Amino acid sequence: MSLLSRDRFVAVLGASGVGLGRRQGSDILWLGSVGFIDEGFHAWAVALETLDRLLGEHAAAGAQLSVVVSGHFSRFCLVPWSDQINSPEELRGFAQLCFEDLYGVPTQPWNLVLSAEPAGYDRIAAALPQDLLERLRTLASARGLKLRSVQPYLMAAFNHFDSSFDAGDFLFVVAEPVRSVLLVAREGRWASVRSVGSSDSDAALAALIGRESQLQASTSDRPLNVYLHAPARIDSHPEVPGVHLRTLEEDRTVVRDSLYVMSRAVA
Repeated sequence: MSLLSRDRFVAVLGASGVGLGRRQGSDILWLGSVGFIDEGFHAWAVALETLDRLLGEHAAAGAQLSVVVSGHFSRFCLVPWSDQINSPEELRGFAQLCFEDLYGVPTQPWNLVLSAEPAGYDRIAAALPQDLLERLRTLASARGLKLRSVQPYLMAAFNHFDSSFDAGDFLFVVAEPVRSVLLVAREGRWASVRSVGSSDSDAALAALIGRESQLQASTSDRPLNVYLHAPARIDSHPEVPGVHLRTLEEDRTVVRDSLYVMSRAVA
């Protein structure tokens, strides 16, 4: 078997840039990133074209590829428990209705993935554009790559930091430069998830977290532990009172690239 077939790459589709790294054991050798003009939500098409060029420069056929997708291109929704649902198909249909209630009837198909929860618990649903996923599969296939996983950055970051959260009640904020996602758990159950267009400056984050904390205080008197992850704040970590920071960068690295930081969340 060719050693090249063992290569594993991690790609990050950011709101205004794409990055690529190669795994070396538990570390990532950063191969670089390429920026593009942010044209809004549909910029993911430009992102995939950029990724294709990067893969052409660095990845040989037989390599494996994992992809994380910015919250800029993702959607999230809380799906309440219902004892009237009796099959996976009914659950998926119910989740689709929840998305439509929140975002309106979609103009394009979305691929939904729901968190696995015990009976009686609400679920978190994450969605990526179906066209994005299909084009990504086509791109990988054309280059002879094995697409191992595609996941919203919120999921990768939560899975990475989960063991460091106090069990019970918490607010986890993933703050990218143009969009933040806020995930709330109450008594070990999902309570809400929101995606908000927002800067990752200290002032914007303090206001965002303050509003969410007030909203949560109106529904429960149980205090929330607040955790904040802002991958682009590499050289000036956020200073927000009462917030526990969660970071991925290492002091010894010379790579000062938020996409590199995001790649390190991939298991």
